[in-house]
Amino acid sequence: MSTPNPVNPPGSPTLLIIRGNSGSGKTTTAREVRRRFGRGAALLEQDYLRRTLLREHDSTRIDPVAPEFITATARTALDLGYHVILEGILHTERYATVLHQLTDSHAGPVALFYLDVSFDETVRRHLNRNEPIPVTPDEMRRWYAHRDLLGVPGETVIAETNTFEETVTTILRTSGLDSATPQTPCPRRCRHCARESAEIATPAPAS
Repeated sequence: MSTPNPVNPPGSPTLLIIRGNSGSGKTTTAREVRRRFGRGAALLEQDYLRRTLLREHDSTRIDPVAPEFITATARTALDLGYHVILEGILHTERYATVLHQLTDSHAGPVALFYLDVSFDETVRRHLNRNEPIPVTPDEMRRWYAHRDLLGVPGETVIAETNTFEETVTTILRTSGLDSATPQTPCPRRCRHCARESAEIATPAPAS
């Protein structure tokens, strides 16, 4: 198994995986990481791909399609030059094999993060989230897996004591996305993005 490499050589997209239990804050964190990077990074959310797109239950008893589908989607985005931010619970019971295959097959930088949040804290965060999901604490307890790490060298464990800002900053810096450049046609060859960059670079005249 290859060791994740946080250094981002030119022309090589970064694969960034954020995992954690339901209510750990991984979705909000992943969205903020992508927002700060801007165009050129694909955000893949497990819940959307499995629940909404496939409408598939998360169970080993049905020989699920989601694990292969999600990692194939990530691989396609990487091949097209997108930095990829993949987030989800991604339980090792169902996803370890395909995630190991994904990270091993990617020639570019790989950075893995696990949000290590206690069950009580996941419930508290869930009840205070901006987009409530109709699940009960009892359901969350059934899904909860303590420190469900992939066991890959370089996997970064982020404690629940970290603030949101600290978590986002750690992920950006450790993955190298804070200094990575877009590899995709938009924004590299997009006139709209070029105009936005010019507007940012040109200060507004003093009133």
